[in-house]
Amino acid sequence: MAVDLEDRGQALENEYFRRREQELIEKMKARINSEDSARTEIQCPKCDGTLHETNYENIKIDVCDKCTGVWLDAGELAQIAHKDENTGFFGRILG
Repeated sequence: MAVDLEDRGQALENEYFRRREQELIEKMKARINSEDSARTEIQCPKCDGTLHETNYENIKIDVCDKCTGVWLDAGELAQIAHKDENTGFFGRILG
């Protein structure tokens, strides 16, 4: 009979910690989601302005609202140069 009580005690303990871990996981997910929503505005690397996504010939580029700097993500310069190979400014420089 003592073994049954120990098993029951361990089962209750395991259930308590499972519920506690689940609560902590939910709190962490909520905190991560709130941090992600706060990070949607990207700061300009040059000044304290905010970068806004702009469409340039169907390529999304980032433009600062304060210094008007243009920031490109990986591969965007290559896409622009490829579109402007024969006629555009970037194509003549990189070609």
